[in-house]
Amino acid sequence: MKQLILLVTCCLLSITVLAQEDDSQITIGVNHTIKSTILNQDRTIQIYVPDDYESSEKSYPVLYILDGQWYFLSGIAIQKALRTPGAIPEMIVVGINNSNPLRRTLFGEEQEKFTNFLKNDVIDYIDRNYRTTEERVIYGWEAAAYYISELILKENELFSGAIISDGGYASEELVKGFSSKKEIYLFIANSRKDIYYIDSTDAFYEILKDNNPKNLVWKYDLFNEEVHETLAHIAIYKGLKYYYHNYDSLVFESIQQYIDLGGMDYLTTFFKERAKRFGGDGTIDDSTKNSLIWLAWNRDDFKYFSFFMKEFKDVLSTRRYASAYWQNRLGQFYLKHDDYKNAIKHFEAGIEKYPNTNFDKEMKQGLIKAKSKIQ
Repeated sequence: MKQLILLVTCCLLSITVLAQEDDSQITIGVNHTIKSTILNQDRTIQIYVPDDYESSEKSYPVLYILDGQWYFLSGIAIQKALRTPGAIPEMIVVGINNSNPLRRTLFGEEQEKFTNFLKNDVIDYIDRNYRTTEERVIYGWEAAAYYISELILKENELFSGAIISDGGYASEELVKGFSSKKEIYLFIANSRKDIYYIDSTDAFYEILKDNNPKNLVWKYDLFNEEVHETLAHIAIYKGLKYYYHNYDSLVFESIQQYIDLGGMDYLTTFFKERAKRFGGDGTIDDSTKNSLIWLAWNRDDFKYFSFFMKEFKDVLSTRRYASAYWQNRLGQFYLKHDDYKNAIKHFEAGIEKYPNTNFDKEMKQGLIKAKSKIQ
């Protein structure tokens, strides 16, 4: 009976704890009021820092989102959905709230005033109070897209990348006058269903295509299933992926894709370029080495499996392969393709280093078979 009472008590405590957790609030970011003398008004900005911000000493790039009242949470959601720092780095996200009709005025006829506010109030505040890098990306939708189109060409030291959707345009004169010592990224998104703004975006595309200004790295994508109100989240996601296109490790869909892109020469160039942008020693990372070995194994391509195993032999000594599971998997693949010498090597390593596992019997059987073939 005592045991039953104890069990019931534990269950009730568990239910109580769960109920308390269910009732707790989830807080994402903080609101901050800037008393702007430039705009002669108080302005609200929203600030999100990565989960490990307080426990680390790292500095972070910043994603600035115009019309934060609508899209601030999208920026945060994308950060978390991409499982940073994997596909993209962890970022501080800053939303700048605006209201109609003020937003159209500030993004239009008073854009110079808004740029001064952005530069001297918002960015200055963030850089003084948070650990930031010099890497800044800005996003804008509709009226803000037109504002950013010109901003990124005029103020090329302010942002390293821009994402715009459902609008955007800059004159040929402004595009021709663009000059930057470093690469500036611009991602443009729209939909054929956005009948109000697609013409100007197309015209902007033609101007960029005809002039292709040096050090402006740009792309125009259409998402024709979307309408004016639904494109923003996708645009932020695709824009960040474009900006950070060489941040993540490489993954190939097929061996043929690896070959078509240039093979080892492509890998070498990719990682050198990645190191220039994001740091590192410029060598091919372990994740890419692993993915190519596994790709060849998965597609039963023994020729490239053997090549990658030799080319990336250093990765085989990492913790990833320190198990009977991996030694058996590699041994069995070599055995399947009649490479008995390598099959024996992995079977013997698995049996000796990781005895009495679920793979022990299978490795011993494989070892006997491989040795019999050699004899």
